[in-house]
Amino acid sequence: MSELFSFLPPAPALFGQLLVGLINGSFYAMLSLGLAVIFGLLNIVNFTHGAQYMLGALCAYVLLNALGVGYWAALILAPLIVGALGIVLERLFLQHLYRLNHLYGMLLTFGVALILEGLVRHQFGSTGVPYPIPELLNGAWDIGFMVLPIYRVWVIALSLVICLATWYLIERTRLGAHLRASTENPKLTRAFGINVPRLVTLTYGCGVGLAALAGVMAAPIYQVNAQMGADAIIIVFAVVVIGGMGSIMGAIVSGFGLGLVEGLTKVFYPQASTTIVFIVMVLVLLVRPAGLFGNALLAGAAHGASSDTATCAPPPVLSRTLLVVVLLLGLVAPQIVYQVFLMKVLCFALFASAFNLLLGYGGLLSFGHAAFYGGASYITAHCVKELGMDPALAILAGTAASALLGLAFGVVGIRRQGIYFSMITLALAQMIYFIALQAPFTHADEGIQGVPRGKLFGILDLSNTNTMYYFVFVVCSLGLWLIYRTINSPFGNVLKSIRENEARAVSLGYDTDLFKLQAFVLSAALAGLAGALDALVFQLASLTNVHWSMSGHAMLMTVLGGVGTFAGPIVGAVIVAAMENYLAQLGAWVTVIHGAIFVLCVMAFRRGIVGEAARFLRLRSKARAVVSATAPAPTRRLKAEPLQ
Repeated sequence: MSELFSFLPPAPALFGQLLVGLINGSFYAMLSLGLAVIFGLLNIVNFTHGAQYMLGALCAYVLLNALGVGYWAALILAPLIVGALGIVLERLFLQHLYRLNHLYGMLLTFGVALILEGLVRHQFGSTGVPYPIPELLNGAWDIGFMVLPIYRVWVIALSLVICLATWYLIERTRLGAHLRASTENPKLTRAFGINVPRLVTLTYGCGVGLAALAGVMAAPIYQVNAQMGADAIIIVFAVVVIGGMGSIMGAIVSGFGLGLVEGLTKVFYPQASTTIVFIVMVLVLLVRPAGLFGNALLAGAAHGASSDTATCAPPPVLSRTLLVVVLLLGLVAPQIVYQVFLMKVLCFALFASAFNLLLGYGGLLSFGHAAFYGGASYITAHCVKELGMDPALAILAGTAASALLGLAFGVVGIRRQGIYFSMITLALAQMIYFIALQAPFTHADEGIQGVPRGKLFGILDLSNTNTMYYFVFVVCSLGLWLIYRTINSPFGNVLKSIRENEARAVSLGYDTDLFKLQAFVLSAALAGLAGALDALVFQLASLTNVHWSMSGHAMLMTVLGGVGTFAGPIVGAVIVAAMENYLAQLGAWVTVIHGAIFVLCVMAFRRGIVGEAARFLRLRSKARAVVSATAPAPTRRLKAEPLQ
């Protein structure tokens, strides 16, 4: 009988990993609970949640070391302080976005998260700082088959109590009924004398407070550092989507359940423990598109989140003029500016333009484009360095790999829209990231270094920087021309109609899923082309290019330049590359500046630089036309005729 279960690990190891899984599940549940509350009642996808979790831990650390306030008081004070900061954020920024597209709330909270993480990293550094376990909860219980740390048992028990209490408050009390009514029909709720704005603000503050409370509880287990929230928020998003966006019970069950699944995976197949949550997410959404506990109403609200973005494209003549100017500048720029920097701009411009093809013209916000950019860079680098392939063939291999990857992503996610589509692409991209982290040919953290540029077709020596630049310039120009032709073709017009009103496009007989899938594959292939060139330009393929933050880079460049404009991503690429190149000595402040740009774009000029310039020109042209139409006609002087 004992031989039958010989594959099982020893009991201490098994129960130890289950305990770790329960602890992780406790934090997943509390964080996803806060996210579910905020999305379910406010329809805001709060990317700042991870940073607010980090602020809770940091607040406990500062209270202890600066004011001598211990753990027990911090459990109350830190959530109140961080929750109050959340209320300020909601009053100053978020309240202006409730009636707008979900995209703007995501962009704003993403920018705020970057600002907070950059400020904390600047002030406290990147290394973690320890927080002591309170004396009352120190020590462990020996229960025979394992040793049980008291503090970890406390974390599991407290988080379970808080999660259930929150569920009961929202689902079973009068206050919870008022909150739900305020979301579903605010006008009618206000007619009954309920202060809806105050309820909305307090709801956001409570959701933020839950994240901060989780941070305080996590501080004695994990070291307090600026990145602790960024590392957790991606998994928490997956947990929320699995449970169902806005479902309180779904967040609780999925959080604890996925923590246990993650713990068991570490026992039987440790290599998959970092990706198992995302694998489960994909499988669940294939069977239940709204998540385990999601409902059609919330799913429908999420599905409408990616259309109706503010765009204002320049007139076609101006776009063509800008294209010609860019080409001319590209030809002469190497004589003025450092060529490697220019090649970085070109790669970024193609990458951002590929991203904009999907968001600006297809209305689909993808957080997975880092997988295409970084994946192609790995394939190209491996083909050139290890297989000795011609650079052109290696670039084609990387581009083709990204196109196939885009096809796989699209088949899984293209039937979803809005938030669900974004989260699916993010989950799939994280799977690619963890594969890149563990695959032998990628060399983990070191990456593929010293990639030879080789000779193009055995003739052109790309090790010459000048030759390499013009090769990159020609390839990127062809890629940008392909995007320009696509968006100004009948195919591009159908994409725009799907973005504006998909139901109407379906009624006209278009297979919208097929059109979106084709756009997704094309966008993935062009992003991969940019990543393949990046590997040769910098002679390196690393985890940085495949990390989800690279998708944030594409989003930043597109939003800054102008979503839905051809020249916008190019302008954004120039600015972002220049900031990274010339502001690198500022360290963490670069992250703060990136975040501030997101906030500024959302709050002040949602059309971006090119979009706002195009809008200004259109308004000026209309004003001139009105003046010309209303001006009195010039009087004509009659020539006097002689008297007869």
